Amino acid sequence: MTDAARPGPRFSLRDIPFSTYGSWFGISPVTAEAACADDLHLVSHQNGMHAVLRLVPFDTATGERAEDVQADATPGLLSWTHPEGHRIDLAYETPDTVRLRGTGLGLRISAVAPALTPFSGTYFFHDPVADAYVFTSYETGRRYRVTVLSGDVAETPGTQGLGSTERGLALAGEWEMAVEEYDTARRSYASTTAFAKIAQAARNAFGDFADQVAPWRSAETPAAELAAYVLWSATVRPAGLVKRPGVLMSKHWMDKVWSWDHCFNALALGAGCPDLARDQFQLPFDHQDETGALPDSVTHSEVLYNYVKPPIHGWALRRLRARLPEPLDAAELALTYDRLARWTDFWLTERRAPGDVLPHYQHGNDSGWDNATTFDPERVIVTADLAAFLVLQLRQLAELAQVLGRAEDADRWRSTAAEVQAALLDELWAGDRFVARGVATGNSWSSSSLLDLMPIVLGEHLPEDIAAALADRIETHLTRYGLATELPSSPHYRSDGYWRGPIWAPATILVEDGLRRAGHTRLADEIGARFRALCETHGFAENFDAARGTGLRDRAYTWTASAYLLLAEAHTRGAGG
Repeated sequence: MTDAARPGPRFSLRDIPFSTYGSWFGISPVTAEAACADDLHLVSHQNGMHAVLRLVPFDTATGERAEDVQADATPGLLSWTHPEGHRIDLAYETPDTVRLRGTGLGLRISAVAPALTPFSGTYFFHDPVADAYVFTSYETGRRYRVTVLSGDVAETPGTQGLGSTERGLALAGEWEMAVEEYDTARRSYASTTAFAKIAQAARNAFGDFADQVAPWRSAETPAAELAAYVLWSATVRPAGLVKRPGVLMSKHWMDKVWSWDHCFNALALGAGCPDLARDQFQLPFDHQDETGALPDSVTHSEVLYNYVKPPIHGWALRRLRARLPEPLDAAELALTYDRLARWTDFWLTERRAPGDVLPHYQHGNDSGWDNATTFDPERVIVTADLAAFLVLQLRQLAELAQVLGRAEDADRWRSTAAEVQAALLDELWAGDRFVARGVATGNSWSSSSLLDLMPIVLGEHLPEDIAAALADRIETHLTRYGLATELPSSPHYRSDGYWRGPIWAPATILVEDGLRRAGHTRLADEIGARFRALCETHGFAENFDAARGTGLRDRAYTWTASAYLLLAEAHTRGAGG
C-alpha cells in the first residue's frame, strides 16, 4: 500500500481526541470533567486533565470568529475547513510538538485557565532568546511555546499580564507555526521539515501500528482501524509516575490506567506489539504496595490506593502468554510470577475474614462494577465472581511455578485453587444461581446483576449443570446490542445507570470467553457478534445504552477498542467472537 493510500479512518473530534503515540496532550473540545465546548483545545494530561490553549479560527478580513468552519480528522491530520476552500491543518511532528499551517483562515491561540490569584493561571510572554511566544501553565506545570515560522502576528493581547487579563496571539494570512509542550527550557525550535512530510510521517506511523495490531482486518471488520487508532493515540511515553509506555483509558476524561482495564489492552496488543503488551500488563504492578495490593489507578501525577480492582490478572496472563509471539524469558517470567503471587496473597490474607475460605470485596469499586445491584444490601461482601477470578489466578500461578521448577509452590497453588472452588460451590451455589453473602451479617441474597453470573469465567472448570444454568441466565441479559449489566426487566435497570444496565466491554469479553471454554459456543458467538456490530455502529464508548446502543460517557475508551479488536480477530480467524 502506498503512503498516499493510507489516510486511515475519518472521525469526529467530539468522540475521539486527535493525538499521537507517546504524547501527553491531545486536541479536542474537552474543557473539564464531562464538559465539551464549541472550540478545540490543546488538552494536557500531565498533572491531571487540563485544557491549556483554546484554538479559534477567525476570518482574516473581519477579525471575527469564522463561521461555517468544519473540524475533522484522520490519524495523521486534523483540519478546519471552510466552504470557500480556506483551511487550517495540524499534524504531530513529535509526541510533544505539533505543526500548524493556515491558508485564508487566521488562528487565535489563547490561554484557557482563569487566574485563581493575581499570580496564578497561565502566564504569557515573548521569549527574546527563542523569538517565540510562551504560555506557562500553573495547572500542568509545563510550558507551551509557539514559534511563528511564517506569516503575520496580528495581535498579542495580555503579554506579561497578570490576573484575569486575556492573553494569547493571533496569526493571519498565509502562516505556519509550531507549538511545543516542554518543561523549564528548550533550545529554539529549528525544524526545516516541510509540513506535508510531517503529516505523511504521522500517517505512516499509525498505518504501521494498525498493520501490527490488526493485520487481519478487512471489510468484514470495518471498525478495526479506528479501534487501533484509539489505542495508538491514547498511548503515552514514560513520564512522572508512569514508568513505562502506557495506554491510558482515554485522552478525554478517563485519562488513567485502572488496575483491570489494562489487562484488556495488553491482550489486544499481545500478538502484534508484544513489548507494549507486556508493559501494559506490568504497569500497575510497578506500584504494588507492601501487602501485594495493586493500586486502584495510575496516572502521570497520582497513584490511588483507596480501592483495588478484581484479580482478573491470572485469567489475563494465561491468555496473554498464548498470544505473545515468543514466550516470556526466564527473568520476566520469574518477576511476573512473584508479582502475581503477592497480588494473590493479598486476597488470601488481607481480604479473608477469620475462618472464611472465600475472600470479600469491601466496596463495589473493588469489583470494578462500582454500583452493581449485588452491593445494594451490603458493601463488604463475599461474591462468586471474586472467588472464580481467584481460582483462575491460583491455577495460573501453579502453571507458572511448574515452568519455573518450583514444584512445591505449584502443589500449594493447586491445592488452594481446589479449596476455593469447593467453597465457592458449597457456600454460594443456591441450586440455580450464585448468591452473595454479607461478611458482617452472614445474610445471603441474589440480584439481577450480570455480576452474579460472572463465575462463567471458570469455563471448563465448572460442572456442566452449573455452566448450563449460568448460560441460560446470561442469555436473559442479551439485548439486541449485547449483554446488559442489569437484567432489562429489573426495576433497578437504568439506561445510563453505569453498572445497572449499560453494556460494558470487560463483562462482554470475560463472559464470552467463559462460555466458549464451557462449550456454549452458540451463545458466545452471538454475544461476540452483537458487540462487534455495536462498536461498528456506535464506536468505542466507555459503555452503551443496552436498549438503544448509543454510546455513553467517555466516547474514546481503549478497553472497548481492545475488546472489539479481540472479538474481530477471533471472528476473522474463525475462532468465534
